[in-house]
Amino acid sequence: MSHFLSPVESTTIPILEKVVGFAQSRHTVLVGNLANADTPGYQVRDLSRDTFQERLKEVIETRNTPYETSSDRVDEYDSAMQEVNDSMRTLLFHDKSDVGLEQQVLEISKNRTMHNMAISIMQNQFALLNVAISERI
Repeated sequence: MSHFLSPVESTTIPILEKVVGFAQSRHTVLVGNLANADTPGYQVRDLSRDTFQERLKEVIETRNTPYETSSDRVDEYDSAMQEVNDSMRTLLFHDKSDVGLEQQVLEISKNRTMHNMAISIMQNQFALLNVAISERI
């Protein structure tokens, strides 16, 4: 049985979807840090951007690697995407420091920028797909 990447899968949309999901999850954690800023003994939590980006890089490299058959490529791509999904549940860490309000606000701001950038690129990808589907130039 031969599998091919769909037109959506051959764009950056699935990868951007993971970035948006990560940014939303991280935002929840960061806001929790702010909410607990006055809680005695609270330890700052975060999701590791570095680990997430490493997993996402692996997916992109897998996607761009040529395979003997298209089903091998799809299976490898699906496996790599599942690793990204799994890693999002295990990236939480505690840095054992006090909650610094300025640092948390900065991290929330950077996280929002990443989220908004991914949404903007995704909107452009959907617009391009829409043009391709409607065959307008």
